[in-house]
Amino acid sequence: MDQPVNAPGARRYDSPVRREQAEATRRAVLRAARALFTTSGYAETSVAEIARRAGVSVDTVYASVGRKPALLLAVHDMVLGAAEEPVPAEDRDYVRRIREAASAEEKIRRYADALGERLPQTVPLDRALREAGARDPACREVREAIGRRRRANMLLFAQDLQATGRLRPELTLEQVADLVWSMNSPEYFQLLADAGYPPERYADLVADVWTRTLLGS
Repeated sequence: MDQPVNAPGARRYDSPVRREQAEATRRAVLRAARALFTTSGYAETSVAEIARRAGVSVDTVYASVGRKPALLLAVHDMVLGAAEEPVPAEDRDYVRRIREAASAEEKIRRYADALGERLPQTVPLDRALREAGARDPACREVREAIGRRRRANMLLFAQDLQATGRLRPELTLEQVADLVWSMNSPEYFQLLADAGYPPERYADLVADVWTRTLLGS
């Protein structure tokens, strides 16, 4: 007798296939969202266009990733992680390189270089969220959540610097995190870009300021 499709054995047999299909669909949606957001912009990109490019329905886009603000957040984390999926901060390649660096100076230099590489791609996404947030509370909340997450990650960076024994003793971890957080912000990067700084010069500046301000002799 054929096994009923809803029998436990059948679910166990089919579930890996379904999971693989779901993951493939999610990746297709994320690739489509990234391509459209980074070329056409957030406001000009509709979820229907993302669905068409990914070859799925709009409902599938919502089910696999979420609504438009969630899509932009996922793309933001893809860009930061230089990956085809959103990557948590602790798993990003540049974060691992920073933690592997032996000296405080090298940790700062590696982080500054990573910012110079990635901010040119993420700043336009942040600008799109800021503009959309003026009308859409969901976009505003996503952008605020990114800022809070970035601030928390800067405390981890401050702790990593502290572990080298090179931080100036009068500085608190919060002060260190606040300085780094302010200078790696999209707003600070854009100010310097508007003043004619290319990304490499921005990276050199923040590395120099952080080294001179945060580290003792």
